[in-house]
Order: sequence, then structure tokens, then C-alpha cells
Amino acid sequence: MTDASVRVPAAGRNDALLARVPETNEPVRLEGDLRRTVKPIGDAVSGDRYAPRTTAEASGVNARLDLLVRLGDYDRPQDVADRAVRAEQLGFDRISTGETTGWNIVPALTLIADRTDELGISNDVISPFGRSPALLAQTALALHDASEGRYRIGLGPSSPAITERWHGESFDRPLRRTREAIEIVRGVYEDGTSAYEGEIFEIAGLNYERELPERPPPIDLATLGPKATEMAGRFGDGWAPQLFTGSGLEDRLEDLRRGAELADRDLDELRVSPIVRGIASDDRERARERARKTVAFMLGAYGPYYGDSVAEQGYPDVVADVREAWEDRDTDAMAARLPDEVLDELAPAGTPEEVREWVREYAAIDGVDAVRFGFVDGMTDAEKETTMEALAELA
Repeated sequence: MTDASVRVPAAGRNDALLARVPETNEPVRLEGDLRRTVKPIGDAVSGDRYAPRTTAEASGVNARLDLLVRLGDYDRPQDVADRAVRAEQLGFDRISTGETTGWNIVPALTLIADRTDELGISNDVISPFGRSPALLAQTALALHDASEGRYRIGLGPSSPAITERWHGESFDRPLRRTREAIEIVRGVYEDGTSAYEGEIFEIAGLNYERELPERPPPIDLATLGPKATEMAGRFGDGWAPQLFTGSGLEDRLEDLRRGAELADRDLDELRVSPIVRGIASDDRERARERARKTVAFMLGAYGPYYGDSVAEQGYPDVVADVREAWEDRDTDAMAARLPDEVLDELAPAGTPEEVREWVREYAAIDGVDAVRFGFVDGMTDAEKETTMEALAELA
């Protein structure tokens, strides 16, 4: 996953390259005992500022509001921090950004930490193919200290395109690698060493040279499929899925719950923050056109994961039609083949009140702790501000 994990710009050199790479998603074996007992850590603990809120506490929405931004929209990392300052002013709970083939996320997140006081900080996502597990732990602990405990690290296997054509690694057993990376990160958190023996990683280990925090950064996982989501429930502290209908999200939450039960935990110990892409504008048709293009591109062009997921949620014919248009690289035709029914299920796009109502209903799904709102492709700064202000009425 990207920007979360996914870049959704107008079709160009990288888009065509990434879209053509076949993707596989080998399930990890989930039998057996945990190498270490998984416990809620950091801000995932019930009762602190990151625990789920009641409807009354949320002032009109039954969950918190996160903001997802794309680094490629900004000229300097400092400009990303400006957006974060504005998000904090408007009452957003958390800001997140992704990493693909552009900037390293750490400078922007460090600037955000320095320039905000209460805003939570996350990323969607970084991969154990792009960083060693020890470096993931170092990154998390550095950002934890920079933000005074406001950081949650987002992990996920990413995609074959980024893994193989950017990082030069083989996209082999992605879920197993992610699981072992989580265990190594927790080993650094808890024991101060990267020592580990697994199926993917064998590390002799060195000691972390700084004092370990009492409550290290929680680990959120970005997954789509049932086995991967079960892994998130079993090994993670949070879950950040993307491109789910309301009913599709409810179904996948059962897989998350099953994973949590395997680790003797309750679902409410995890922070569930589904990612949605949207836009609020007084120009309703323009907003819906922008959202339709973004969603269609994600379904048809960015590898099979999102399209397959939405097909399994009840729209196989729509996904097939959109993918057929992508064979001709016709992004306009792709958008035209995405019906209103599917757009309305997947994206909050329309007038400010329509977007607020969509988010209210999505946030009311049992098990959702936050709605992570990302901008659709091609929005102006004015459109982003309008959208943020519309959502701020729910914060």
C-alpha cells in the first residue's frame, strides 16, 4: 500500500512502470506460538489520548480524524510541516504520510514533530524490504523521541514494483518478512537488541546504544486480505486498511478480530484507522470527477491488490471494466467506467455537507477508531483547505 502506500498521480513514466509489474501476495503461516508476547504499547493503551472516543467526545463523529498527505505534493519538507500545523489548528488528531520513490519520510516527520505540540504522527507505510528491521526500530525510536511520544510506525510489505525496481530486492514471502520484522522491532523495544533467529532473518545482534522508552512507538499494519489482516490483529497495535466499502470493512474486521484473539487480545486494543480518499467542494461535479479518476486509477492501474479487494467486496464486473480501459492507458475511460454507486461506496466526494455525512457514517462502523482522510489526486491548495475546514466541523 502507498501514500499510503499508493501514488495516484496522472499517468506518467513511473505510473506505467509500477502498474505493469505483476504482484503476488503469499500468505504467511500463522500457526504456532508468538516468539514474544504481544502487548499493547505506547499510545495504543486504553485510556490515553489515542483511545477511541465516544460520540459526545468526538463532537459529531464517532471516531477521530486523521489527515493523510502525499509528500510529492510539496516543494520542501518544511511545506509538509506547514500542512501539519494547519491540521493541528483545525483539530485533526493525527497526520500521516507515505513513502514510495520520492523523499525519505523521516525529515518531514521530524519537522512535523518539531513544529506541532499535540498532533499525532504516523506513516503509511514503510517496508521491511526497504529498511532492515533494526533500522525500522531505530527510525521509530528516533521519531518517538523527536515527537515526545506522539509517533506510531506504520509497516507493510509494500509492492513488488517498489521492492524490486526501486530497492533492488526480491519480493519473496512478504507477509512472513513483515511478521519477522515486527518481532525484531519489538525485540529492540523490549530487550534492546536486534538478535533474532527466524525463517527470513538470522541476526547475531548488537545492543541499542540509547535508553529505551517505557512506552515505545505502537506498530500499525497496512493490509487488505484476510490472512494479512489476521496477521495485523495478531502482531500489530493498529490497522490502516484502504479502499474498503462499509460492508467490506465490517467483514474484514472479523479477520482482524480473529488475529487479535490468537494473541489473547481484544479488538479494542488496536487502533483501527481505515484510509479513505476524498474531496469537499462547492463545485460538486468537479469534486466527484477528481475522486472518480483517483479511485479508478487505484482499481485498474496500481497492480492487482486494490482491484482484487474491491472485486471481492462485490464489484468484480466494475473492476474488470476499469482494468480493460487501463490496457489502452485511457484514464478518462477508466473513470467513465466507475459508476456512481461504487464511487459513493469508496470515496467521500461532493459538497462539504455530503462529505461530512459520509465520514460520519463510516466512522460509526463498529470497531473504527479513526478515519484517515487523504486528498484525491490533482487538488489545489484551496481545495485542500476547503476539505480540511469541512472535516474540522467534525473534529
